[in-house]
Amino acid sequence: MPELPEVETVRRGLQPAMQDQKIMRAEVNRPDLRWPFPPDMAQRLTGARVLRLWRRSKYILLDLDTQETLIVHLGMSGRMLISGQQLGEFYQDHPAPEKHDHVVFHMENDTRVTFNDARRFGAMDLAPTADVETHKMLSSLGPEPLSNYLDDSYLFAALAGRNTPIKTALLDQRLIAGLGNIYVCEVLFRAKISPMCKAKDLSKRQVGALVPIIRTVLEEAIEAGGSSLKDYRQTGGELGYFQHSFQVYDRESQPCKHARCGGTIARVSQSGRSSFYCPTCQR
Repeated sequence: MPELPEVETVRRGLQPAMQDQKIMRAEVNRPDLRWPFPPDMAQRLTGARVLRLWRRSKYILLDLDTQETLIVHLGMSGRMLISGQQLGEFYQDHPAPEKHDHVVFHMENDTRVTFNDARRFGAMDLAPTADVETHKMLSSLGPEPLSNYLDDSYLFAALAGRNTPIKTALLDQRLIAGLGNIYVCEVLFRAKISPMCKAKDLSKRQVGALVPIIRTVLEEAIEAGGSSLKDYRQTGGELGYFQHSFQVYDRESQPCKHARCGGTIARVSQSGRSSFYCPTCQR
C-alpha cells in the first residue's frame, strides 16, 4: 500500500494539473471501489473548481468551490495518472481507456486525470469542506510526521506506558499519521532500535533521536518519488526510486550496511507484517 511519501508524490504531481482548474466532466465507471461511491458523485464533481489540493496522512483531499471536499485513498494498487500534459517540448497524449479506469476527471486545461485501481481497494468520498477533519476516515488520525506537532515531548508522552513493540506503535495511525511498514523499518534501523523493543522502554534520548530520523527518511523518500515495489507509479507513470536506497526493508539475509557491523538483515513477523532489521546493531 502506498505510504506517505508515495501519496505526497502523487499529490505534488496532481497539483499543477488540478488545482485552480475546473472539472469539466467527471466519469464514474462503476458504483464502488472498496466502498460505494457517494450518491451522484459524477454530477457533484462535474463543473466544480478545485480550490486546494492537500494531503492528510495517506489521503489526498481536493477542496472544491461547491463547499465539498473529495477524499481519495489509493488503496493497495490505486494510481492517479495524468495525460494531456505539456512536458517541456513534448506533449503526453491521452492513452486509450483501460479496464480498471474507474474514475476519470476531464479538466478545463485539457488534461485528464484517471484513477486506475486493479484490485479495487481504493476509496473516494465527498464530505462538507467545513467538517472534513471530522470525517470517519480522518477524525482519529494523529499528527503529521512532517509537521511541528510531532516533537520529542509529544512522542515520548504518546509512547509512555505502551507495552506494544515500537514497530507496532509507530504504525498506529492514531499516534502518527502516514507512517507505514517500509519507512518504519528504515527509521528504526537508522535509530539502531530493535523493532521488538517495547515502546515504553525507550529512553528520552532514543525518542528524541527518532523524531528527526522520521522526518529525514520521509523527506528523502519524497525527493526520490517514493518507493515502487509492485503497483505504485507517479502521476506521469514513472517509478519511484527510494527502493534503491533501502537499508533493511526487503533485504533479508543480506549484509548490514552499517560500517563495521558484520551483521545480516533478518525478518520477523509482527502483527501480520514483515519487520526487517539487523539483530547485531539494532538492540
